[in-house]
Amino acid sequence: MTGTTGEGPRDAFSSSYAQARQKFLQAAAAAELAVESKRHPLPGRDGEDLAMDVARQGHPNAGALLVLTSACHGAEGYCGSGVQVAALRDREWREYAAARGVAVLYVHALNPHGFSHARRVTHENVDLNRNFHDFSQPLPANEPYREVQPLLLSASWPPPPENEAAVAAFIAQRGEAAWQAAITRGQHEFPEGLFYGGRAPTWSNSTWREVLRVHGHRAARVAWIDIHTGLGPSGVGERIYAGRDDPASVDRARRWWDGGGRTPVTSFYDGSSTSAYLTGLMFNSVYEECPQAEYTGIAMEYGTVPVVDVMNALRADHWLALHPEAPAELAHRIKQQVMRAFYTDTDEWKEQIVRQAREALFQAVDGLSS
Repeated sequence: MTGTTGEGPRDAFSSSYAQARQKFLQAAAAAELAVESKRHPLPGRDGEDLAMDVARQGHPNAGALLVLTSACHGAEGYCGSGVQVAALRDREWREYAAARGVAVLYVHALNPHGFSHARRVTHENVDLNRNFHDFSQPLPANEPYREVQPLLLSASWPPPPENEAAVAAFIAQRGEAAWQAAITRGQHEFPEGLFYGGRAPTWSNSTWREVLRVHGHRAARVAWIDIHTGLGPSGVGERIYAGRDDPASVDRARRWWDGGGRTPVTSFYDGSSTSAYLTGLMFNSVYEECPQAEYTGIAMEYGTVPVVDVMNALRADHWLALHPEAPAELAHRIKQQVMRAFYTDTDEWKEQIVRQAREALFQAVDGLSS
């Protein structure tokens, strides 16, 4: 980031959850921000402590609050953590927000277990961004998923030729978008399946809500940038509207973040996004925990590899979770496949990510303070 102190933007990224957490804590300390750590009940891949770490810049009673989060989908935290660390190191950015009276809340690793274990899901095998429902009410059905579920997790891995042929036939007949939509919308019938939304709030859901209640209940205006990866062209940060299907809110997000048309804000409500229509999304928590606030949010979605490759990486990872007896070499290959799907470990990609995130952060502050 322009205006950073110390290390450059590429050095903000990490090769493990433990390293990412250390960099976040160090960057927060250097910025003289206190950190509150919500400890996860399970250990990490290497036995390390896991936590949702929270750092806040700005007055507790600030009327405007910008939230920047990472690792909703664990393995995507390699990107999101880098963005947060770069922002914390960026004195110009921090002074810009402070001068305009905007408090900034950095929440590192919403799903620390998935981050550490290089999995997209939580330790409950739940997609956190499909878990925000009123579980006292009937849950939405995903009938197309019922059709593709038998194709997703074959008895062996890699899938046998007949499975690959069946998947190819589905895509040829229905299209890649239909395959993506059926899988990713969210489902509640197959606990071991993909994009499972759960039947109760996860640890990450409940802990995030606690953080949001404490830090958001005084704000009159709340903005949220949630960092994601895995959809779209490599290195391109798609600004996907993240809120209710409310025309005024969509219009406000587009005014704040579209960069005069250079960086359009898309929406799955109108079909302009690379994302399919989804259910149980995290943004529901803001309306429920901060009902007094005017809310405006986006998911910043950075592309990595083609979406079919991302889906195949997720299929492989779920298969591996169901087959812990898999040979070590195969397990290693699958984890490498997952990492490639959600994190491009090149200097060029990292610099693209930080540059676009920084622009979106400044745009958010301008919107909140206008």
